[in-house]
Amino acid sequence: MNNILFYQDRPVFGLDVGFSSVKLMQIRPRGDGLEVSAYATIPFDASCIKDGIIVKPEVLAQEIHSAFQEKLVGKLDTRRVVLSIPAAHAYIRRTALPDLKAEDIGEAVRLEAEEYVPLLPEDTYMDYSIVHSAKQETITVSAPKVLVNSYVTLAHMLGLEPVAVETTINAGCRLFAATDVNKTPTVLIDLGSQSSDITIFDEDIIVTSTVPGGGDSFSEAIAAALDITHQEAHLIKTRYGLGVSKKQQEITNALTPIIMQIAKEVRRVIRYYDERSGQDKHLDQVITMGGGANMPGLAGYLTNVLRLPVRIYDPWQNVSQSQKLPLPADSEKSMYATAFGMALVKPEEIFTT
Repeated sequence: MNNILFYQDRPVFGLDVGFSSVKLMQIRPRGDGLEVSAYATIPFDASCIKDGIIVKPEVLAQEIHSAFQEKLVGKLDTRRVVLSIPAAHAYIRRTALPDLKAEDIGEAVRLEAEEYVPLLPEDTYMDYSIVHSAKQETITVSAPKVLVNSYVTLAHMLGLEPVAVETTINAGCRLFAATDVNKTPTVLIDLGSQSSDITIFDEDIIVTSTVPGGGDSFSEAIAAALDITHQEAHLIKTRYGLGVSKKQQEITNALTPIIMQIAKEVRRVIRYYDERSGQDKHLDQVITMGGGANMPGLAGYLTNVLRLPVRIYDPWQNVSQSQKLPLPADSEKSMYATAFGMALVKPEEIFTT
């Protein structure tokens, strides 16, 4: 009982720094569901980030501070934060190791990572977890130190205590695993602003990939096709998307190259999975999440292209019916997927290690 109280006294929240906005989320268990203590989306100048690295941490910290009280829904009661880094700038790999003693696994993982990570070891943070002890399969995550350190620096400038750093893919998979009742092999597509993370999830991460194209890319393509401002294009994207409108054909023509590039990569990772899983397992569904997933008509379009059922993931589906805070608009719910996944990190996973 003392341990339970101790961990409840040390909660964490998730902070997802995207291409041009920060999402934060704090949750706590409530009955059979979850209760959201606080959440927010805070926009910022996109020039603060370059190639995934926060290059203007002082400016970004000031923008977050300035908008924090105005944008925050609820109340944060912790300074301990789990940070996300963009999967597009990290290296995630699942590996089957030879039969090794437990004390030799770390060195084997390190040597294997050096073969495919195009960074010097001294410039890289690397961690791994064993996902299949009988087969000694591991998932390794590597990322540039300069990138990770930039997010940690931002947290310190905000007066926060970073307790964990993980990729957007890991956060999205944790969220999906916590709420998936069917336990069926699934393709997860996390549509960010400028890129989309694609993951095969079958009880754990099997393979990952990232391709250009996301929510902001959709807006840019619509703006160019209709010769309108980016803001006008964003409104059209969120209201009509690929659905029926006066400009439906022009919008569809503008977005098709981006969507087909995403679909091509989805087919590639599906082939990879099918070749290694044998005949007993098949991918049955595609789940989209992230801010770009909310575009009307996208799920139906991908269903027709991929010949697999595609549905939008709602991170708020397990929130308790007695939730006290107002929920965001339906069009905004999916953008909290990464922050939600990080907020699901259990404090005892951190503070007992």
